[in-house]
Amino acid sequence: MTVNPDYLVLFFTTTSGASGDQLGSDEKEIVQLVWQVVDLATKKAGQVNELLVKPDHIELSEECQEVSGLTEEALTEAEPLEEAIEQLNQRLCAEVDAGAGNTFYLCTDGQLHIRQVLHPEASSKNILLPECFFSFFDLRKEFKKKFPSEGELKDLNLQVMADYLNVVVNSSLHAFTAHMVQQMSEIVLALVSEPVSCMYVYSSKMERVDDNTVIRARGLPWQSSDQDIARFFRGLNIAKGGAALCLNAQGRRNGEALVRFDCEEHRDLALQRHKHHMGTRYIEVYKATGEDFLKIAGGTSNEVAKFLSRENQVIVRMRGLPFTATAEQVLQFFSPACPVTDDSEGILFVRFPDGRPTGDAFVLFSCEEHAQNALKKHKDILGKRYIELFKSTAAEVQQVLNRYSSAPLIPVAPSPILSVVPPPTFMPPTAAVTGVRDCVRLRGLPYDATIQDILVFLGEYTADIKPHGVHMVLNLQGRPSGDAFIQMRSADRAFLAAQHCHKRSMKERYVEVFACSAQEMNIVLMGGTLNRSGLSPPPCKLRRLSPPSYTFPHGTAVLPSAAIYPSQFLLSPRPLAPTTAFYPASNPLYMNYTTYYPR
Repeated sequence: MTVNPDYLVLFFTTTSGASGDQLGSDEKEIVQLVWQVVDLATKKAGQVNELLVKPDHIELSEECQEVSGLTEEALTEAEPLEEAIEQLNQRLCAEVDAGAGNTFYLCTDGQLHIRQVLHPEASSKNILLPECFFSFFDLRKEFKKKFPSEGELKDLNLQVMADYLNVVVNSSLHAFTAHMVQQMSEIVLALVSEPVSCMYVYSSKMERVDDNTVIRARGLPWQSSDQDIARFFRGLNIAKGGAALCLNAQGRRNGEALVRFDCEEHRDLALQRHKHHMGTRYIEVYKATGEDFLKIAGGTSNEVAKFLSRENQVIVRMRGLPFTATAEQVLQFFSPACPVTDDSEGILFVRFPDGRPTGDAFVLFSCEEHAQNALKKHKDILGKRYIELFKSTAAEVQQVLNRYSSAPLIPVAPSPILSVVPPPTFMPPTAAVTGVRDCVRLRGLPYDATIQDILVFLGEYTADIKPHGVHMVLNLQGRPSGDAFIQMRSADRAFLAAQHCHKRSMKERYVEVFACSAQEMNIVLMGGTLNRSGLSPPPCKLRRLSPPSYTFPHGTAVLPSAAIYPSQFLLSPRPLAPTTAFYPASNPLYMNYTTYYPR
């Protein structure tokens, strides 16, 4: 957005921690605000102003004391941040005579002062910032636009710009922060004095998005929402629909999220918030790709696209609906305190590929107030079931629909002619897969563990590993899950390995080692789960599998299939071989085989 303000307010902040390019990276509090007003019409700069700010924890780093010259004693008499911001705003409005219609914008040296310092701290302290702090000019960007051949943007600083423009400021007459602001004012005056017009562009939500704009956040509280993510990255422009919370195989949030920003610069600023805190938990922030984001937030369903096309809507997820629930019942469940947007058009039921309901639905509300009223009905009764309600996101809608809408690899057999058939006698799941326990399972591996680490961990038992016998398990995002399976040459060696290696340490973590059978290993590698309560079979849809070398055991049928199904549904007169029962498709624990050849 191009604007021509009457005044520029050169703004500079100091925290109790790091300064320079690391400003704001350590979550330290603001201790000083410095500013100077520049009249663009008369090309004159006002006096340099300073406000000290009293932090919650008065503890200055050596770098802060050396650079700024501040002392802890001086801060004890200062005002807290909220009062300092209010005082700053009042003094600015008075100096530029805002009541007469004059306009002013902040101007900073880079993005850190506003995006990484002021907005995050104001958000954490629940301070409502004045409107003037939501748009600003980046002096480095304006210099780069005026002189595009003068180096890279990331290499620019005040001294480089001052040297290029032949600007000299006597540093002996000012304290460090005042000197920085004075240097900024001289650079601004030099830029606006050039015959070529200088247009100021400040960051907005409409910046073009490139491929390098995605991060992965880990360690989020399970109950966190997209608003919590936006609050954590306060000051940075998240793209519309750019907060995608990841779900586990059970459809619940797993503490990870993929976030897409408006530009690469904001993505880089987000990476500097690695291990910043959300409440009492620190959040890890890593680079991710657009492909990662699309795997979570992308979709091709026209029904979902139409549902999500309504703008400025709040999404609420319903879970545990009766399978016979209708749109009218859902509308009655929420009305009249929280009307649903567009009535039945604002309800999206989640179904299996054959049309059967899953018990999930998503509902649109026109405003936050209606959504909050709706969430108060959490665990209210609909029919004979209590309904769970959660605030949701567009990305979560896509994930849930993608999970359930995919057709299973194993087709569903036609309904039998006989209405009542004696039930076949199936073996218990555990009995069907038990066998020789000639494998070991490693649980709790470090996420960066390699095959070589596993071989060192097993020690003397490495010689007993079969060829192609090391299998690393990956999670839904293609990252190590902390599990691995090892095929041993005999059950005795597997038993000894489990006994001797159980709870040994690997990279400061103890690893649990259990003996298991090849059948148990195969089911887990196919996407099933193995825990204390037994085995859960794999889902129908298996997107990425290594070439299997096994078959599932068959149950015993009471009646031949030819006696149950009409002949036109059979490819040949011979009966269909019954197989172990499968459950509806869900996100499996994806895996790949990592081979090891013993020497």
